[in-house]
Amino acid sequence: MVRLFAFGPSSHCHLSFLRTWVLILFTTISISPCFSQYVSSQKKLDSVLVLNRNYLKQDSVKIKILEQVYRQYLGQRKIDLAEEYIGKTIQLAHEKNLKKFSAFAYYRKALVYHGRGNYIKAEENYLQAVIDFSAVGNLDMIAGTYLNMGALYSSIPDYVKSLEVNQKAILIYERLDNEVDMASCYTNVSTIYQNLGNQSQALVYMNMALKIFLKDGENTRGVAVVYSLIGSNYFEASDKELAEMNVLPSQKKNLALMYFNKSLKIAETIGDIGLIVSNKRDLGNLYSSIGQKDAALKSYQKSVEMSKDREDQDSYASSLYALGNFYQKENNLNNAIDLLNSSLKITQENKLLETEKQAALSLSKAYEKQGDYNKSLNYYRQYITARDKIFDQEKEREITRKQMQLDFSIKERDYLLKQKITQSELTRQEQELVLRSQQLKLIDKEKKLDQLTFEKAKLDLDLQRLAQESNFQNQNTLAKLEASEKDKQISKQDQQIKFDWRVKLFLTTATILVLVIAIVIFFNQRKTTRLNRIISNQKRELEQLGRVKDRIFSVVSHDMRTPVNSLISFIQLLEGGDIDQEKLGRYAASLKNNLTYTSTMMENLLNWAASQMQGFNPYLESLNAHDLVSDVVNSIQDIADQKDITISNAIPKTTMCKADANMLTLVVRNLVNNAIKFTPLGGKIAIEASDLKQCVEIKIADTGLGLTPTQIAHFNKPGYLGAGVSTPGTNKEKGTGLGLLLCRTFIGLMDGKISANLNDKVGSHFKILLKK
Repeated sequence: MVRLFAFGPSSHCHLSFLRTWVLILFTTISISPCFSQYVSSQKKLDSVLVLNRNYLKQDSVKIKILEQVYRQYLGQRKIDLAEEYIGKTIQLAHEKNLKKFSAFAYYRKALVYHGRGNYIKAEENYLQAVIDFSAVGNLDMIAGTYLNMGALYSSIPDYVKSLEVNQKAILIYERLDNEVDMASCYTNVSTIYQNLGNQSQALVYMNMALKIFLKDGENTRGVAVVYSLIGSNYFEASDKELAEMNVLPSQKKNLALMYFNKSLKIAETIGDIGLIVSNKRDLGNLYSSIGQKDAALKSYQKSVEMSKDREDQDSYASSLYALGNFYQKENNLNNAIDLLNSSLKITQENKLLETEKQAALSLSKAYEKQGDYNKSLNYYRQYITARDKIFDQEKEREITRKQMQLDFSIKERDYLLKQKITQSELTRQEQELVLRSQQLKLIDKEKKLDQLTFEKAKLDLDLQRLAQESNFQNQNTLAKLEASEKDKQISKQDQQIKFDWRVKLFLTTATILVLVIAIVIFFNQRKTTRLNRIISNQKRELEQLGRVKDRIFSVVSHDMRTPVNSLISFIQLLEGGDIDQEKLGRYAASLKNNLTYTSTMMENLLNWAASQMQGFNPYLESLNAHDLVSDVVNSIQDIADQKDITISNAIPKTTMCKADANMLTLVVRNLVNNAIKFTPLGGKIAIEASDLKQCVEIKIADTGLGLTPTQIAHFNKPGYLGAGVSTPGTNKEKGTGLGLLLCRTFIGLMDGKISANLNDKVGSHFKILLKK
């Protein structure tokens, strides 16, 4: 028989022991400790499945086989298959009127639904299990089922029904003379009253449980947990509840400290790590509340250290949060953020919403103190999200609770009345025994005492009664006066609490409003700065483009006239027919040079105009760099030959790059023409390539005049747009100044890079980086 009451790792009254036990029980049923056990379990499952298929009789043996099947499936966490065989077991057990088996099947089916949070289905199966256990007279399992139901109702929470079923379990354990399990019931009832904020009534049941647990000695886990619960009870009690317990407000923290230390001492004696961790965390909270910061820090650190390597992630996350929140309050923000982030990560992985909510809120406060309002706002949103999830869960439980609701006040009065009747019956029996003994003694004495002694005794009794009545009236008057004073104090405290709440609400609203306004102003300023930067860049580009346009118009207006006028003059000479052959050849050569320059200028102008109007969309493909450069060199070899310039193509024949063929051809031709233009007679132009990891580097170097450092810096800067004045070549060759601008533009369109530098000795070189 598995009892649902146990002493879990947390001693806080807000953590229901009943709920903890259901989860422990369900985990015990469904988790395999290691792989070897899983293999063994699978072999057993296969064996009973074969046995089930082969055994065709529908009798008690078949029921036992079905029971073994669903228990194996539960052990492997195959819940759906387990439910199927549980249903078959119940059906056959009812057909054969063997309710012993159907009772356990209903009981385990209820545990499955309970573990999944389907409380309505769990309640139905628990009730059916009680009916069948009652039919076979298994009182022990009936009481155990009622304890499970108490855990279920506390989870919703429906404390009315939880109180009812615990009372039923207590009555059964009284009949069975099972004091230990009855003490467990008393502890469960105390947590119900504790969760309802009725600490005085909770303390009554804690003391009843403690009295029974102490019969086995003080160094037991039951005693340790009840001590821890009593400590929490005093620590969390209101002044009104303290008055009900005859405890002054100034005494509550000392009492809580005493019981926490008692519990911790026993836990350390019996080596219960979970209980030690819980008590250390509680002591940290208590020391922090009374200003003993060093003691609080040591308790929190010990709690984290001892829970770090345990499987209880909930306890570890709570300990990390407690220490992190302490650091946050003490403005040790770096340590606080590290611990709170660790706690938050564990809570998210294990879906521990309550601790996740607290950790996110504490992180928000820590980042707010650091001045990092963006992170503070992000964690505050995470806190809101966790709070909403908890609220959604509460709404779902509220729906379930309404479906199973009872009148708490009626049930509580009924329960207390039954308790009083039970206690009154015991008192009455004791009084009868005492009275009988006194009567026997009185009979013996009456034979020896005379009438005078009897009258004297009667007179003494009358005087004593009168004195007691007078004393009672005085005490009654004093009690009324004290009650009146307490009512006045409570009224003042209620008014002060309402006023404080309104002030907090106003300050919170104002803080949130200021924070929102600050965030809006910050983002607007950042957006304005970004827009101003963009506008400034666009203005600079427009100014440079304007200079380029002016330069182009100047070139076109001047350089287009000369070749056209020369062509007209040459045609007029041809029409006159009075020019000799030598002059004709000289004029034709001059006209060819002018028209060649004009053609190149027009081609560059048209290409530049197309690129500025977004008319060029590169088609990137894999190209052979050696072949492309060879074609370009062949097309302009005549121009180089006129200046006796040697052009060498040293690019390996297998060099491939990703580029647009037309654009890359124009870039290489412009750079080589530029090198020819500024290289003197007999000079050299070298074209090489290097294979980098992800790129190909093409280098065009010459032995010409070279660029000045100012020209190199101007070309290499990010905003280069050309528009410089064209410099005549070594043979007075003209230019437009657009060649390098086109090179820079087209390389950028092909997602590449271009740069200019001086050679080591003489001339300049250009480097082109293109993707493979």
